[in-house]
Amino acid sequence: MRRALALPLAAALAASLLGAADPARSPAPPRGDAVEITVNAHAGLGTLHEAAYGANAAVWDPHMNDPEVARLYKRARIAAVRYPGGSYADLYHWGTHTAPGGYVAPGTEFDTFMGTVRKAGAQAIVIANYGTGTPEEAAGWVRYANVTKKYGVKLWEIGNELYGNGYYGATWEADDHPDKSPAAYARNTLEFVRAMKAVDPTIEIGAVLTIPGSWPDGVVAAGDAAGWNHTVIPVVAPEIDFFTVHWYPGTSIPDTTGDVVGLLASPPGLAEMLAQVRADVAALAGRDVPLALTEVASNIGRNTHAAGLFAADTYLTALENGVFTVDWFDTHNALEKVSMIDGETDYQDIGFLSLGQCADGACEPPLNTPFPAYHGIEILHTAAGPGDDLVRAGSSQPKVAVHAVRQADGDLAVVMINKDPSTSYPVRLRYTGFTPSGRSPVTYTFTRGATGLARAEQGDPYTRALPPYSVTTMTVRAAKGPKPAPAPGTPTARRDAGGVPGAVTVSWPSAGPRADRYEVYRQTGTDTVLLGTTRGTSLTLRGLEPGASYTVNVLARERSGRLSRPSAPVTFTAPTPPDGTCAVRYRVTQGWGRGFTAEVTVTNRGTADLTDWALTFRFPVAGERVSSGQGGTWTSEGQDVRVVPGEQARTIPAGGSVTLGFVGANDGAYPSPTVFRLNGTVCSTL
Repeated sequence: MRRALALPLAAALAASLLGAADPARSPAPPRGDAVEITVNAHAGLGTLHEAAYGANAAVWDPHMNDPEVARLYKRARIAAVRYPGGSYADLYHWGTHTAPGGYVAPGTEFDTFMGTVRKAGAQAIVIANYGTGTPEEAAGWVRYANVTKKYGVKLWEIGNELYGNGYYGATWEADDHPDKSPAAYARNTLEFVRAMKAVDPTIEIGAVLTIPGSWPDGVVAAGDAAGWNHTVIPVVAPEIDFFTVHWYPGTSIPDTTGDVVGLLASPPGLAEMLAQVRADVAALAGRDVPLALTEVASNIGRNTHAAGLFAADTYLTALENGVFTVDWFDTHNALEKVSMIDGETDYQDIGFLSLGQCADGACEPPLNTPFPAYHGIEILHTAAGPGDDLVRAGSSQPKVAVHAVRQADGDLAVVMINKDPSTSYPVRLRYTGFTPSGRSPVTYTFTRGATGLARAEQGDPYTRALPPYSVTTMTVRAAKGPKPAPAPGTPTARRDAGGVPGAVTVSWPSAGPRADRYEVYRQTGTDTVLLGTTRGTSLTLRGLEPGASYTVNVLARERSGRLSRPSAPVTFTAPTPPDGTCAVRYRVTQGWGRGFTAEVTVTNRGTADLTDWALTFRFPVAGERVSSGQGGTWTSEGQDVRVVPGEQARTIPAGGSVTLGFVGANDGAYPSPTVFRLNGTVCSTL
C-alpha cells in the first residue's frame, strides 16, 4: 500500500449515513434481446484455493480485532487475513510490537490478531519485515508462530512494495539496506527464505513483483540490465513458493461518475496483466510459480455500489488467471473526502468496513458497517468455495460480466454482474459439459442500495433477469447420474519433446483405473476444440500455429463414454520454426508504466543479401500500440504493425542483422509479440 496511512482516530462515530445511498430512480425496462451467456464446464480454469478470499488488517487500526470484525470475516468466508498492514510491514517489529516512525494501535499484537483469525475460521498471511528487519528477526517470528504458539501460519511474504524504496526515484516503502536495487532485494530475500525455512520447512514464502501497467514496472535504472521483475524472478525462483503483486486501478484518475465506467471495465485488463506476469515467470523461472494478489482495491468510487461490482468481478477474474489468494486492502482505512460519486455518497475510504469517522460536518456509517465492496466479496461464497473448479463462461453483452464454477458436489454456479446502472438485462444461458436438473436454481442478489444479499429459489436454469447494477449468483443443480471419473492431474507442456521441431508434448498424472483414454482440448473463447486423444498420459501436439497461445485441458473418457471434469489448464506458446530463413529478437529496453521502448533485431539466415524487406507482427493485447519508430517507417492498424526499413537498414547481408526501435504505449499489459513475418515468411522468434 503506497498511500497515506491512517493515524489515531479522533472522529466521533456517526449515527447515520449522510444523504441517500440510492436516489430515487426508475430502472429502464429489460431490453428485448436476451444476453447470451455460455458456460463450458469442459474448459477448466483451476481449483479454488483454501485462501482464495482474503483481506488485509493493519496494526494502526484500533478496531482490527473488534469481535464484530471476526464475525463479518466469517460471514463473508474471508479465508485469509494479511498482517501487519501494507507498508507498515517494513517498519513493524513483531517482538516489541513497534513500528518506528509510525503509529501502532493498542490491542493489535500478533497474538490478538491470531485470535481474530481463528474466530473467523481463516488463516494468516504474515509479511516479514524486509525494510528495517533482518532474516534472524523473521526466523524468530516463524519460530514463535509455528513452534512456540503452534499457530501453523503457512503463508509468509518478504516485505511489501520494496520497489517503492527510492531506488527508482519515489519513496513510500522503508528500506534501510545500503543497496536498494532489485538485485539486492533478490539476494537478501534468499537469506530470509533460508533462515525462515530452517525453522519450519513447511511454510510457503512469497517475493514481491510489480504489475504491468503500474509504475515502476519495466523501469530499468542506470547501470541495471533489466527492470525489477526480470531481475528478481530468475534469482529467487528456485527457492520461492509464490510471487505477490498489487493492483489499484484508477490511481491517477479523478474520482468522477464517468470514471466509474472505466473502473467497471478494468477487470479484463487485469487478466492480461496477470498473463504477462505468469509468462515472464515461466520464461525466467523455468516453472509455473503461483501468484498472490495480496493488495487490491478501487481508487474510484470506493464506497459506492460500483466498488461492490468491481470487487466481485476482480476476485473471480484474478482467481481464474493463476492467482490463489486475493486480499482486499483494507478492512478499515480512513475517511479522506466526502463527495457525491455516481449518484451516491463516497467517503474515499478504501476499507470495506466503516470506521465511523467524521470530517467537515459529514460522517461515515456507524463503526464496522459494511461498505458495498464487502458485499461484493461476501456474495462470492454463495457460488464458490475451496475445492470448487472455476470454468470458462462468456457473455454477449460487454456490460454483463459472467463467471462460472463447477462445485465439488457436481452442481454449477454462475456469477452474473450487470454493470449498467439503469438497465435490466434478460439473459439466456447455454451449458456445455453440464446437464441441469429440473429443479429451480438458488439465487443470491446484491442490488444498489441493499445492505445485504437477497436469496430466492425460483425459475428455471436457462433464463434470468439481471437488475441494474447488480451481482447475481445462480446455483444450478446437476441432473442425477453416475459420478464421473476423477479429473487428470495438472498437465505440463514441453517444447520439442522427442526431438520433434515445432511440437509440444503435454503430459499429466493419471486419472486412475476408470480412465479408458484421455482427450486434450484447446480453449477458444467459451468453446473447446479437440486436439487429440491417447491411452497414455502424454500427447505430442503437431501442426500448431507458430507463435499462437494455447490453453489446454485434459479430460478422461470412461468406457461408458462419460467424460471426467477437466484438469487444471496449462498455457503455452507454440514454437516458431527453429530453422527459419530469418530470426527476430524482440526486447523491451525501458518502461514507465504507461509506455515503453523496444528494439527489434532482424537476422538474415539466408545465403544471399536481403533487400526491400518489410517486417510485420501483431501485439498480443489491444492496449499496445506504436507511438513512434526509428530506423524505418512504422505503420499500424489495430494490433497489427508493419515496418519498412529506412535506407541505412534497407539491406540485410547474408548472416547479418539490423536493429530497429520504437516507442510504445500501453494501457496495462504489454506482452511481447510471439510471431514475426519477414516478407510474409514466419521467422524464428529468439
